[in-house]
Amino acid sequence: MKKRTFLNLAGTAAIAATSLLSTTSIALADDPTDLNVAIVLSAGLESAWDGSLIEAFERAKAAKPHGLAIDWQYTDPLWGDDAGDAMRLFAESGEFDIIWAHSTYSDQVKNLKDEFPNILFVVVGSGNEGLGGNQYWVYKRVHEAAYVLGVMAGKLTKTNTLGVVGTFPADDVNDEINAFFSGARSVNGDIKQKVAFIESWYDPGKAAEMTSAQISTGADIIFSLAGNFQPCEENNLLCFGNFSDQHSFSPETVLSTAVANWDPDVNWIIDEWWSFKTDGAALDGNTDINWNGLAVGGSMVAPYHGLADRVPEDVKALVDETVANITSGAFEVPLDVSEPKSD
Repeated sequence: MKKRTFLNLAGTAAIAATSLLSTTSIALADDPTDLNVAIVLSAGLESAWDGSLIEAFERAKAAKPHGLAIDWQYTDPLWGDDAGDAMRLFAESGEFDIIWAHSTYSDQVKNLKDEFPNILFVVVGSGNEGLGGNQYWVYKRVHEAAYVLGVMAGKLTKTNTLGVVGTFPADDVNDEINAFFSGARSVNGDIKQKVAFIESWYDPGKAAEMTSAQISTGADIIFSLAGNFQPCEENNLLCFGNFSDQHSFSPETVLSTAVANWDPDVNWIIDEWWSFKTDGAALDGNTDINWNGLAVGGSMVAPYHGLADRVPEDVKALVDETVANITSGAFEVPLDVSEPKSD
C-alpha cells in the first residue's frame, strides 16, 4: 500500500466569526473530552468545496460543542481505491471517531462501515448512496443564495447576457445554475444564458478558458462555480464566486458569493456522535438527502465588501427583500436539477 502523509490542521488559527454551532455544554467526568476526525479531501484546500469545510471545522474547534477538544487530519485529494485505502488506514489506526469523506465516496464506505461499526462515516453531496447505519449523508445546496445573485445580476447586466462556468453537470451544481438564471429572469425577462462545464472539480486553466469564451459571446456578468476570475479582471466585468467568500481572490471583480456554511452540518454530525458515545444511541444515518438551507445558516450571500458602490440602492433593497422572503419562508426558490444549457 502506498504510504501517505496526513497533515494536521489542529494548530490553525480558529475563525471566531459567527458560528452557527450549538451552544457548548460542559462534559461530565465520564463523557468524552476529545473528538478526532479524519477528512478525505476531493479537490484540495485551494478549491472552495474543500476549503470551506476546513473553515467550518476551525469554527467548531473554537466553539467546543459539548466541551470537546476537536482535532483533525486531512488527506491530499483522493479518489477510488486510494480513498478507500486512506479510510482503512484511518479506521485501523484506532485514533479516529469520525471519517469525513468530503464527496462521492459511498462505494468506499460500503466496504468499511460494517467492519468498523463504532466509527461514524460521512459522505457528502450528489452521487452517493444512502446506506444508513454508521454512514451519514451530508448534502449541500446553495441554490437559494445563487437565486439571490441572479436577482442582482438580472438588474445589473447591460447586455442581458449572463454566463455561468460550472464544474460537472451534477445535481448539486445544476441546482445552483438553474436558480441563478431563475432569479435573473424574475427581474429581467430578456435574459439570455450561457453555460459551460469544465468537467473537473478544480481546473483554473479550463475555468479561465470557459469564462473568456462566455465573455466573447456577450456575457457581461459571470457566475463562476470553478473559481478563476482573471478574465473578468482583464475585461473589467463583475463576477460572482461560489462556496467560500471569494472577494479577496479578485477584489475589483467579485461582487458577492453564494457561500456554503458547513457549520450546521458539522454540528449535526458532532451531535450524532455525542449521542452515540454518551447516551448509547445507535448510529442511525440518513438514507435520504438532508440539507440545511439559507434560513438555518447552511448558506448565505456574501457582503459586497469594497464594491458596494457598484450596486444601486434600489438593487440592494431588492436583494435584501429577496433574502428576507427566502429566510422567512414567504418565498421558496424552485429546485431544478436538470442539466442547464446555453440559449
